[in-house]
Amino acid sequence: MLVAIVGNGPVGQTTALLLARWGVPSVLLDGRPERDPIGSKAICQQRDVLDVWASVGAGRIAAEGLTWTTARTFYRDTELFSYQLLDPGRSPLPPFVNISQARTEEILDECIAAEPLIDVRWSHTVTGIEQDTNGVELRCDTPGGPVAIPAPYAVVCAGARCDALREGLGVGFDGASFDDRFLICDIRADLPGWANERRFYFDPEWNPGRQILIHPCPDSTFRIDWQVPGDYDLAAEEASGALDRRIRAVIGDRPYEIGWNSVYRFHSRVADRMRVGRVLLAGDCAHVMAPFGARGLNSGVGDAENAAWKLAFVLNGWARETLLETYHTERHAAALENLDVTTATMNFLVPHDDEQRRIRLDTLERAAHDPRARAAVDSGRLAEPFWYVDSPLTTPDPSRPFAERPERGAVPPAAPGVLLPDLPVVDDGRPRRLRELARDGFLLLASHGVDITTARSAAASATGAAVRAEVMSTLDPTGTLTATLAARLGELWLVRPDAHIAAVLPDSAAAGVAAAIKQVCGH
Repeated sequence: MLVAIVGNGPVGQTTALLLARWGVPSVLLDGRPERDPIGSKAICQQRDVLDVWASVGAGRIAAEGLTWTTARTFYRDTELFSYQLLDPGRSPLPPFVNISQARTEEILDECIAAEPLIDVRWSHTVTGIEQDTNGVELRCDTPGGPVAIPAPYAVVCAGARCDALREGLGVGFDGASFDDRFLICDIRADLPGWANERRFYFDPEWNPGRQILIHPCPDSTFRIDWQVPGDYDLAAEEASGALDRRIRAVIGDRPYEIGWNSVYRFHSRVADRMRVGRVLLAGDCAHVMAPFGARGLNSGVGDAENAAWKLAFVLNGWARETLLETYHTERHAAALENLDVTTATMNFLVPHDDEQRRIRLDTLERAAHDPRARAAVDSGRLAEPFWYVDSPLTTPDPSRPFAERPERGAVPPAAPGVLLPDLPVVDDGRPRRLRELARDGFLLLASHGVDITTARSAAASATGAAVRAEVMSTLDPTGTLTATLAARLGELWLVRPDAHIAAVLPDSAAAGVAAAIKQVCGH
């Protein structure tokens, strides 16, 4: 029953912790001898990802991260627009926090150390994966020689450079790479007024013709991203003093320290398969994209949660193995959505030809006074959960059609396929969050007029997983829950194990409840 996880980064760590939460043991393999806490890397974590980490005991990531709620975009020295990040409910979690990936990994490591169901093995480089109808076998190089690790299933979270493993599984990784480079510097400095907002500058005087992105981080640290030419030489700029001048052009004549810097190119690639038999691909192993919008690690955690509950259901006998194919269906669609969003951003940031450059310049010039042009300025649509409205596990509700991608910073109304809004509720006299009730199995939420006893019995007869049935007005006598969902009289809301709404049923008839639950289980 032990699941093998390849790659002990945040996606692999999260997968292991979520499996343990379901009572499933795992072995976490990594070729490195130990953790290498260098640089900020993935810093920007979205509210719903913080919620997943809170569910496995890593709520300190949200507590320690620097909270920000406003995204500002400038053209030269003119602010074009800003927007607040909306909350569909009343979650106590912030919309985003910035925290270094190194600290995130450290907190997750502490949670793993306290979890007996997770076996961490460093210095285990996975060189190949064989599988048959009964399980998988991972071949590993270790300091003591080659070893083979058997498991019923494997999740590969080994990062973008796991080409050999992808090729061995027959997985393509097509896409494109961008010629322009980007320079990152983590600097520590006192920058009054910049500590609680993300700032994006098009064509500022300190980086003419290109862009700069500035993110605040804890401990008076700021991450600055410059778009630089393809032949940029960081070592030469450091030696000549030009890097100091570059930084001071942004922050002024004040003391600062560099904590880390790096130069990199962006890639846009998606695996053509995210499930190959008994092997699931997750995180950067399955998709890489430009970081504008913070969709990399955030989407990787979405992969981890989707994989974990489905593996747990299959291993516990609550679902057929065919459920695992919906991991590819749902998360590949999410990867393509993220790629579409980030590619559009990169096309605006780095135009490919004179016509695109002309359009971009015209858009930026008009955006200062034209709201329609402002809407076309693309400085990165920030990460959001993927909405499984077209999933085979979702029961559509014609009265709640999905109106396509909402405006940036907004969220769609509650409906089948959408993540359940979070808000305070009262559970047996104790204050809780709604989503805390939604990750132990199936959650049924009944509006006024529903026979909750019949609904609970029908659900329990349809699945071996835990079923929790609650009346909305009991959880929240104020009516906020009912209003947030826009729930109607006599409706029963079915929430699947990853807190996404699976169905809104017009009544509690046993046949309808059982059918919706079996659909979630892949039947």
